[in-house]
Amino acid sequence: MPDNFLDRINTLFNDPKIRKVLVNLRLPLGIVLFLLMLTLLKPVWFFPGLLVSILGEALQIWCMSTIKTKKTLTVTGPYMFVRNPMYIGRYFLILGILMMTGNLWLMLLATIIYYFYMVNRVNREEKILLDLFGEDYEQFRRDIPPYLPTFKRFDKNKLRSFNAESIKQNNVMTNMIATGVCYIVLFLFTFVW
Repeated sequence: MPDNFLDRINTLFNDPKIRKVLVNLRLPLGIVLFLLMLTLLKPVWFFPGLLVSILGEALQIWCMSTIKTKKTLTVTGPYMFVRNPMYIGRYFLILGILMMTGNLWLMLLATIIYYFYMVNRVNREEKILLDLFGEDYEQFRRDIPPYLPTFKRFDKNKLRSFNAESIKQNNVMTNMIATGVCYIVLFLFTFVW
C-alpha cells in the first residue's frame, strides 16, 4: 500500500485497469471536455493561447515526423535537445487551448494532471526503450535530460529530421487536420457564434 499522497497518485496513474478505461474513453471524454470548454472562451485570450498551442503542435509534428517507433533510437531533430519533446509539445498544445479561457485555475489543474500523466508514462516507456536499445539508450539518458533542453548533442546537420515513413506511420497528417479543425471551431465559437 502506498505510504504517501504522491505514491498514491503515481499508483493511480500506473494502474493497468484505470489506464485501459481511460484509453478507451479518451476520444469521447476529450470531445465532452472540448465542448464544455467552448462555453468558457474569452476573445482577449484567443490569439495568445492560439500562438502557444500552435508552437506546441509544431513541436509535436516535428517529433512525430522524426521518430521511428521501436525501430531505431531517435536522437535527431528535437530529440537532440530533450528526451521527451513530444510530451512537451503536447503540453503546450493543450495549455494554449486552455489559455483561451483565461482561467488560471483551469490551466494550473491541467498542468498538475499532465505532469503526473507525463512522468508516469515516460517512466513506463523508458523501461521499454532500455529493453529495445540497451546501452545506446542508457547513454542517451545520461547525455540528454528528460524535459529541459540541452545543446550537448547539437548537430546542425541532424536538425532537419523529417522522413516520409515516420510521417505516415505516426499519422502526422491526421493529427494536423484534427488540430486544425479544433482551432477553427474554437475561433468560430469565440468570434462568430
